[in-house]
Amino acid sequence: MTDAPAQTQISPNEILRFVLELFTFVSLGIWGFATWPLPWPGVLIGIGAPALALLLWALFRSPKAVIRIDPFGKALVEICVMGSAVFAWFALGQPIVAIVFAVVATLSGIIAGRKELS
Repeated sequence: MTDAPAQTQISPNEILRFVLELFTFVSLGIWGFATWPLPWPGVLIGIGAPALALLLWALFRSPKAVIRIDPFGKALVEICVMGSAVFAWFALGQPIVAIVFAVVATLSGIIAGRKELS
């Protein structure tokens, strides 16, 4: 008889949160390339903005974060990173995308936060 390794259950909200994270990084890249003049400011910001957001996420918010902080600090990092994507869509002249993203990210964050605090 062999013991099978325990499998972790991934909730639909965790999948949604992953998609929201990817959307955030892509949104910041689009904003950088579309808003700033090319070649240098646009390329620098188009690559730098998502890289900075990814670095913040990896350091503080990811499941295997390098720096452990309390749930409220994690929420603050998440609000800053996701909020930057909302402002990016407003700057691109797409308020509908910004509002829908903000609502979905907020609801997903609330669900995840309640689960983390329980």
